[in-house]
Amino acid sequence: MSEKVRVSIESDGDLIKARAAARELALQLGFSRTDATLIATAVSEVGRNIVVHVGKGELTMRSLHESSRYGLEVVAEDRGVGIRDIQAALDEGYAGRGGLGLGLPGARRLMDEFHLESDADRGTKVAMTKWRVRDELERLRARRRLRS
Repeated sequence: MSEKVRVSIESDGDLIKARAAARELALQLGFSRTDATLIATAVSEVGRNIVVHVGKGELTMRSLHESSRYGLEVVAEDRGVGIRDIQAALDEGYAGRGGLGLGLPGARRLMDEFHLESDADRGTKVAMTKWRVRDELERLRARRRLRS
């Protein structure tokens, strides 16, 4: 699998593809099965918001490589009318259209980093990242490759 994956989101079926892609990329990066499931769940939550509130958008997932850690970044974007009250949308229990109000707060809780931008002219963008520490063996292999 490529280190960057894009999934167009228009239906529940697309959420299944996005979850599977997120899980696969996470496992390739060495995340535990538990963390891969958490990442897939966060992807599902932000993807569901696109389906329910806008109808069309895109998820982009990419691997991040730093000297001491690996990460998986997920960016969800749509061109909808935006979120009127971002702070309220990030509070558990706030539901814009009859949902349970767990999507954005749940995704934020599952990931290590979470950023939300939204406005009526550009739509909404959620960027979130999950990190894992590289183990010592991986660091040694990386140093050897740099020396070669």
